[in-house]
Amino acid sequence: MTQSPTKRLAFLSMFAALSLGIYALESFIPNPIPIPGIKLGLANIITLVVFKKYGFRDATLVLVVRILLSALLFGSLYSMLYSLAGGALCLAMEYAVDRFLKGKAIYVTGIFGAIFHNAGQVLVAFLITSLPQVWIYIPYLLVAAIITGFITGMAAHFTLKLLNRLPVFGS
Repeated sequence: MTQSPTKRLAFLSMFAALSLGIYALESFIPNPIPIPGIKLGLANIITLVVFKKYGFRDATLVLVVRILLSALLFGSLYSMLYSLAGGALCLAMEYAVDRFLKGKAIYVTGIFGAIFHNAGQVLVAFLITSLPQVWIYIPYLLVAAIITGFITGMAAHFTLKLLNRLPVFGS
């Protein structure tokens, strides 16, 4: 099914708004683990869905719009830097893993995306602070990324299954 440019833009705008809304809602969820930087990353569900339905370029657009708006509305320049670095590495790795897996096992794609998102954020933290102690977080963030990446990957998988049933989104 091909979409008109207007319909495509409308859907991408809807996905960007949905991603921003999920990001905002997630900020109200208290972190049960007292380690900075550990989040569920639920907005990545939308990034994965857009990536699988529309491709890398459109997923990048939705991701950047969400990051810029979330920094403008809820964050700061630093939060934007962390999010851009994490998001860029995440999406690049998701693209590479998806190609390697030939589009299968989106939960594996989500796991690698989460791992590299955390790696990007720790790298920015190190570049900003010059403190080698930030690397101590890596093992904890790795475990969290495997768990949260699996969850977001599976959520994206089921979201895509549901969307594909809808005539407006079906293949």
